Amino acid sequence: MKNFIAHTDDIRQEMLESINYSSIEDLFKQIPIQFENFKMSEPLSEMETQKKIKALAKKNKTEYISFLGGGVYNKFIPAAVNYVAERFEFLTAYTPYQPEISQGTLQIIYEYQTMIARITGMDIANASMYDGGSACAEAVLMAHRIQRGKKHKALISNSLNPEYKEVIKTYTWAQGIDVEWFDKMPDDVSDACCVLVQYPNYYGEIEPIPKTDTTLIVCANLSTLSILEPPYDADIVVGDIQPLGIAANFGGPHAGYMACKEAYMRQLPGRLVGRTLDADGNQAFTLTIQTREQHIKREKATSNICSNQSLIALSATLYLSLVGEKGFRETGIISANNAHALSKMLEGKGIKTINKNFFNEFVIEVPDTDTFLKKLKSANILGGIKLDNNKILVCTTEMNSEEDILAYIEAV
Repeated sequence: MKNFIAHTDDIRQEMLESINYSSIEDLFKQIPIQFENFKMSEPLSEMETQKKIKALAKKNKTEYISFLGGGVYNKFIPAAVNYVAERFEFLTAYTPYQPEISQGTLQIIYEYQTMIARITGMDIANASMYDGGSACAEAVLMAHRIQRGKKHKALISNSLNPEYKEVIKTYTWAQGIDVEWFDKMPDDVSDACCVLVQYPNYYGEIEPIPKTDTTLIVCANLSTLSILEPPYDADIVVGDIQPLGIAANFGGPHAGYMACKEAYMRQLPGRLVGRTLDADGNQAFTLTIQTREQHIKREKATSNICSNQSLIALSATLYLSLVGEKGFRETGIISANNAHALSKMLEGKGIKTINKNFFNEFVIEVPDTDTFLKKLKSANILGGIKLDNNKILVCTTEMNSEEDILAYIEAV
């Protein structure tokens, strides 16, 4: 229990001395007293408070045309998604360990797993991860386990989402795995536990998925798989399910997905829901395998991830059920067509697109990024993500109309 004992006075003093303070009081003296003369208004009624908050909210400027991407996308969400997901039966937090009272939740997760497996071309998927970044990191740890911990190097593409890279650094550092970032994959990967690439990559480029003798992890944007061929050669496919009917929500909460070949099923972190028959021969759903079980296996557990994003997974399942295969493909076609139309129009105005092969995201080169984006913003357009002083990542989805694209062109 020593790890759970609070700091002793000696430990506190040692910590303070390491940052050149003699007491906790001295530590907090550096905080400026900003609210010394702060005066609260008179108490307001609920109705008055609502009016005041609404008046303040109107000062926010929200009606922008968005061309932002980079991992979080402006997608159409059918109204029924939130209507069903926000029912109290689903919003009530409950871990479905007891199948006799969790059949609805378990069935939804099972359907979600099935859909993810079909989209990615993998044999099996788990009940969801926390987000795309943790899914990538857990996949690296999973590959390390698949190689029985004998190989401690992970080869990861430099064109991976920067946020995902930071999460991977944290996970691998704690596990003693050395990460080697590459622009071009080395010819010899025999000393690596895995190779991880993004498809399309963070900059929107659709690069060929490599063939390798070691464990291959592909981080794939699910919405692009509505048209692009699934990464069948991968051993593990991961990513974020935000494009499947999940609002941007200022960056979260979202959820990650993880799918793999059947041979690696018992190395999957998190939860798996299976379908079986009950004592009366009726269809029933239950948590199965439960490879994590850190509360039983402790240090031998597959992973310390102890939950899943079942409410977000429910929303994704509802979204896919409502749009169907045809609608899912149509949204992908519209998104891609919009991107190529915008790129072509920008080229006509002398703005170069760097990408050679892209889906709905591409990088443009401009004289000055800040000036370019500021000009667009003054026209109520969020023109893209600044990559550096001359490059911008631009994204379109089915939410961008022809008028939006023309407005972008006119503004530049």
